[in-house]
Amino acid sequence: MGNAQSGGIPKEFVDDLKLTTRFSETEITQWYENFQKQCPTGRITLQQFEEIYGKFFPESDAKAYAQHVFRSFDTNDDGTLDFKEYVVALHMTSSGKSTLKLEWVFSLFDVDKNGYVTKPEVIELSEALFKLIPKDKQANLPSDESTPEKRAEKLWAIFEKKDTERVAEGEFIQAVEESEAALRLIQYDHK
Repeated sequence: MGNAQSGGIPKEFVDDLKLTTRFSETEITQWYENFQKQCPTGRITLQQFEEIYGKFFPESDAKAYAQHVFRSFDTNDDGTLDFKEYVVALHMTSSGKSTLKLEWVFSLFDVDKNGYVTKPEVIELSEALFKLIPKDKQANLPSDESTPEKRAEKLWAIFEKKDTERVAEGEFIQAVEESEAALRLIQYDHK
């Protein structure tokens, strides 16, 4: 039994996750045990993910955004997340303003997974992000960010593209890295 950890997770699995994330062996093992309790099948469905995600945004409607997050991490498109996809999701969403996180954010906005972001996709994600903002906080937003449409227009203007053009991943990341407004518009910090 030299290749298995005390929590039942194979050592190769732990070693791989330690390499691809910043998490320790202890954290990975604890999450695995928790994951197995919560998801005895070893997989999280979209509905389960929406419920988990909703707990992070109790005063908001997180369902649409959770669906986009789920889609972006369901790398094999099987409609579920396994433990590895789940841990990678935790890592990507908690890694700050790194290029890795911006690559993930790009995949979030690339709804049709064609390698580009279009204005309709920016509008769709802006609507989902806006629903995360509690109603009382929406009233305090700047006037040019007070609706999902205004937020989408403002973000699209930062990319300096015509309405029918599209944004490649490198352009997306560069624009966000160079613009505090873009960084603010692609996320909602609920803290």
